[in-house]
Amino acid sequence: MAFNSQHLDTFARDGCAVVNDFLSAPEVHELRARIHELLLEFEPSEHPTVTFPTSADSQVISDQYFFDSSTKASYFLEQHAVSNGKLTVDACKAVNKIGHGVHIVEPLFKELTHSDRVKHIAELLGFQDPRVLQSMVICKQPGIGGAVPMHQDSTFLFTDPPSACGFWIALEDCTLDNGCLHFVPGSHRTTPITRRMVRSSTGEADTEFIDIKPVFSLYPLTGSLEHKEEQNTKSVQVKAGSLVLIHGQVLHLSSHNHSQKSRWIYTFHIVEGSHAYDQRNWLQMPNNTPLTTL
Repeated sequence: MAFNSQHLDTFARDGCAVVNDFLSAPEVHELRARIHELLLEFEPSEHPTVTFPTSADSQVISDQYFFDSSTKASYFLEQHAVSNGKLTVDACKAVNKIGHGVHIVEPLFKELTHSDRVKHIAELLGFQDPRVLQSMVICKQPGIGGAVPMHQDSTFLFTDPPSACGFWIALEDCTLDNGCLHFVPGSHRTTPITRRMVRSSTGEADTEFIDIKPVFSLYPLTGSLEHKEEQNTKSVQVKAGSLVLIHGQVLHLSSHNHSQKSRWIYTFHIVEGSHAYDQRNWLQMPNNTPLTTL
């Protein structure tokens, strides 16, 4: 299904919109086959056992491997797959995600990311110079796939003014059992960006959160500025091949995967290239090269 004016209206109102059948079944199969290959290629002895923190109190990340991943397909592990530096499950079942430059180094994902259908959406959203960053395969492994707490993407991918938009593509059916997305409808219109995760000012391979003056993105203020994480969330249960479009300010989360089924997805983000993307953002391209043009 093509992105249309109804999807655009939903996105403007809710901060999240679902495009069913964005990918065909053969396209999903081809992408899944490549992910399977990547998981089989993962050799723990050749990569540091870097887990990706998902709890609300452990979002600060300290590792050079993480900082060096902007143009690579690096492997990050589920927290419950590692104990005392050793894997507790099979290697291919330990991977939380592969990122953060999948759109650069993996041809199938590069083709999808730069496809006309993606460019069409960016154009309808009003982007003038869309740039791609932070592309990931997220596996949400059976039984151990961790919950991701409530957050806003522009906290982690900040432009001035904010402009982040996430493209979240289901490669398996996403359900309440295996950790589907949840979001607070309309929160992009009421909840500004009030903090950023940035590279540490010490110059070490570390990150920290800093408070900023409340700032909004594409849509005007229509309610309270108060940050209310207790607001009612709406689940986003979708079939494989669906696209979930996520506004950079909308409050969203995903639950723990308690099922015996994985929840594979591919996601990437775009920001407006004409908006300032400073050196404090955690994701930086090597050698001061610009972010990838969509």
